[in-house]
Amino acid sequence: MTLAYGNLIQPLQREHHLQDYQKAVESFNWQDVEQHFTWYKTGKVNMVYECLDRHVYEGYGDKLAIHYINGDIEEKYTFAQLKQKTDHVATVYKKYGIQKGDRVFIFLPKNPDCYIAILAAIKIGAIAGPLFEGFMEESIKDRMLDCGAKLLVTDHVLGKRVPKSTIPTLETVLIAGEPEQCEAGEISLYAELRNTVADANVIEWGTLDDGFIIHYTSGSTGKPKGVLHRQKAMIHQYLTGKWVCDVKEDDVYWCTSHPGWVTGSVYGLYAPWLNRATVVIHGGRFDADSWYSIIEKAGVTIWYSAPTAFRMLMAEGEQLHLNYDLSSLRHVLSVGEPLNPEAIRWAIEELNVRIHDTWWMTETGGHLIVNFPSQPIKPGSMGRAFPGITVAILDEDGQELPNGEIGQLCVKADYPGLMKEIWNNPEKFQSYFPYEGWYVSGDMAYKDDEGYIFFQGRNDDMINSAGESISPFEVESKLIEHPAVAEAGVIGKPDALRGEIVKAFIVLGPLYKPSSALLEEIRLFVRNHLSAHNAPREIEVLEQLPKTRISGKIMRRVLKAWELNLDPGDTSQLDGGVLARVAVVS
Repeated sequence: MTLAYGNLIQPLQREHHLQDYQKAVESFNWQDVEQHFTWYKTGKVNMVYECLDRHVYEGYGDKLAIHYINGDIEEKYTFAQLKQKTDHVATVYKKYGIQKGDRVFIFLPKNPDCYIAILAAIKIGAIAGPLFEGFMEESIKDRMLDCGAKLLVTDHVLGKRVPKSTIPTLETVLIAGEPEQCEAGEISLYAELRNTVADANVIEWGTLDDGFIIHYTSGSTGKPKGVLHRQKAMIHQYLTGKWVCDVKEDDVYWCTSHPGWVTGSVYGLYAPWLNRATVVIHGGRFDADSWYSIIEKAGVTIWYSAPTAFRMLMAEGEQLHLNYDLSSLRHVLSVGEPLNPEAIRWAIEELNVRIHDTWWMTETGGHLIVNFPSQPIKPGSMGRAFPGITVAILDEDGQELPNGEIGQLCVKADYPGLMKEIWNNPEKFQSYFPYEGWYVSGDMAYKDDEGYIFFQGRNDDMINSAGESISPFEVESKLIEHPAVAEAGVIGKPDALRGEIVKAFIVLGPLYKPSSALLEEIRLFVRNHLSAHNAPREIEVLEQLPKTRISGKIMRRVLKAWELNLDPGDTSQLDGGVLARVAVVS
């Protein structure tokens, strides 16, 4: 091992798929990667075929594809079994009229049924819409209404959160359970599988430009937006899985994210299976003992999680991990928010591995800026551009800034993983490309002389809490639906564990007085209608909110500056006097 502190943390002396970064950059051509796929010769394109079916046809049907662990429950499936199961569920979908391009939503816990339901939709050319199991009624409704969901796969517990009668395009609800668990109008998927013969040739072939999955991501204003990805993204996802995640055929790969989030689908399903690895699924909530136990029991070799999770493990102390055999671990990655240097050093000292930060977005389809296992890490940096990706720091006129200067983090829009469209919102899609040929990320950063990128913050008001992207507008909108709340402003407040927490500033209606009970009621109102990660962890009552004089827009930066005792900057448009605290409850 060759590790060093200071400006660089040197790589472990191991063999990796990508050894010479500079050589890869200089010689890279995306077309060379296409030769890996069967469609390069056949012309027949299907993401699930490349992830599952081809492995069976190439003689790897008996290889373990899924190792599911949830407490005492443990299930294993080979690639051959997974092919048969996806064929079978896809056959049921077709029985109920699902055709190429139809939207199939999956609202299930992180278990094999969830993964199979997603893959079965893509296998027959439908567009899969996976939903995070923590979503509540309105988050679900917004997404399903927006893109006209035709079929829903859920279970008898989560299905109760879905306002089915308010989604006019929804024709079929399949419950991953038995008939006695179904409500009126619902259909037992398990019974259908018993009564339906799987079509082994159910697969639908398409083109690289066909959409296959839609993930919704919140914006700083308005409803969540549907980011549609095309099958061409598999080129990007396969190679980043190989070079960044360093996946080899004998690896046991665990991504802790739910496939309702883009990380959980791209780097929880596609990238590892495109590289023929075994995927670990953990069905429970975070628990340090359980997580360490899973690494030991499954023999996890590659582990992909979020900075919040690593900080929570750090908080458990330096001895807990000694109760487990973690020697199988060889590569660890992080995503969702900037990785603090302390976590990298903790992993080196306690787990004998480096944590490799990665940067990408729902819209980008795969890794863009990364730390490779064979290359030095600069703590605090997101890493360097993936070969074939051109990254630049641009000013507000779209001109490239010199190294060391902070500006807009932008990417040349000429790589295969970039989103196909924003569903039913071409204006929003075009807004990402204000400078010809460049995707503008919304992040601010600078680049050093060696090409390492350092994140400096968002140029909007998005909140990043424990790796979840939260729209302040969405939370504010829900807050003011509570009868006691007249106005609301929401910010992200720095937090050592979660990166940021949601903090809400509210003005109460004239008939209400602040109390701990009332503010807890308001917090639970948001939690129960949106999700737990949207619920404010702090609520502060003010006499008035800072708003612009002309438009009445809430000035969140003034709230944040006031909270952190910083200079709020130009307040010439501010309407009203000095902010006055009435009450605060954490």
